[in-house]
Amino acid sequence: MAGTVAPFGPHYGFGLYVHWPYCSKICPYCDFNVYAAKSRDNGPLLKAINDDIRIHRPRMPEHGALDTVYFGGGTPSLLTPSEIETILATADSTFGVKLDAEITLEANPNDIMRADLRGLKAAGINRLSIGVQSLRDNALAFLGRDHDAASARAAVDRALKVFRNVSVDFIYARPSQSLDEWGEELSDALALGAPHLSLYELTIEQRTAFGKSVERGEIVPMDPDAQADLYDLTQTITTSAGLEAYEVSNHASAPKYRSRHNMIYWNGGDWIGVGPGAHGRVTVSGKRYASEAQRQPNAYIANVQALGSGWSEAGALPPLDIAREMMAMGLRPAGGINLDRIEMLSNETVPREKIDVFVEQGWARFDGAILSLTPSGWLLADAITAQLAP
Repeated sequence: MAGTVAPFGPHYGFGLYVHWPYCSKICPYCDFNVYAAKSRDNGPLLKAINDDIRIHRPRMPEHGALDTVYFGGGTPSLLTPSEIETILATADSTFGVKLDAEITLEANPNDIMRADLRGLKAAGINRLSIGVQSLRDNALAFLGRDHDAASARAAVDRALKVFRNVSVDFIYARPSQSLDEWGEELSDALALGAPHLSLYELTIEQRTAFGKSVERGEIVPMDPDAQADLYDLTQTITTSAGLEAYEVSNHASAPKYRSRHNMIYWNGGDWIGVGPGAHGRVTVSGKRYASEAQRQPNAYIANVQALGSGWSEAGALPPLDIAREMMAMGLRPAGGINLDRIEMLSNETVPREKIDVFVEQGWARFDGAILSLTPSGWLLADAITAQLAP
């Protein structure tokens, strides 16, 4: 309809995701597109990433400046400040980067301890996301991390001296982890003083080293009911400490510390994905496209050189697929999803009688057209989404 805001697109945020696929050590739980870092020339991959950013511009004439840039991986903190600055300069000259843009770098504690943090800040980084994962040495050994608890604490302390906007990742619901153990560790995590925590339950994917260990009977994943108890404890402790969840797994001490880049994903905005295996969602002439770059670094580089882009598209996404994805993503943040957007896309009415049941059970809130889940509802998010999705 004329004058109607589209239910998806860059008006819900526009970001750039840069995937750096190399890691000094690959963790046994990791299911991302990662490769062992070796002595190598970063130049060809950096050139391909920069070229890939530029090639997107003529395809996206309606897009303005970027709201966010996110360096993920892999371990993008293996990049130097000058390499990061080059990518940001390309993004700025191609699309523009807003003066108040959120620019995040994922980092491991050991990288933080040897990095030129002020150099990173001068290059344009204004938010760090540090993969601590645990503050217990035995847990870090189990998770295959290459740092200990003392260096993790030192890294966060060092980061906070240069960057105020620091997020710290933790993995809990590890096999045999008790409520008391997690409660003590979470209290220690809060004491680090970071304004943002990402707290993830351990998920064991089949193709990972942990997945193979489960198949051999060497690891027994935590029972779902025990995981739910840990999740409830997490909400109680973080809320009491002033870091209430604003999304299923993310907690911030104030709105200004919420991940603006992730909000683009959850709110149905647009983002370009560059680098090996990067995914994106872009809107062109009112149609939404999914992109996925070649996964293997050399294949990605060759594809950019030969075809003029590191991403391939299989045609515009069907409206029903967009609606289902938006429902699943939109129920993750505490603010929920406007069902008018879902119904505009799907031409179907979301069943109100089912919503009423979820509200009565204390799993959801429904205010006007806004549907959101409560913390207890987040535990059932997949099932609720399946019941409501068109």
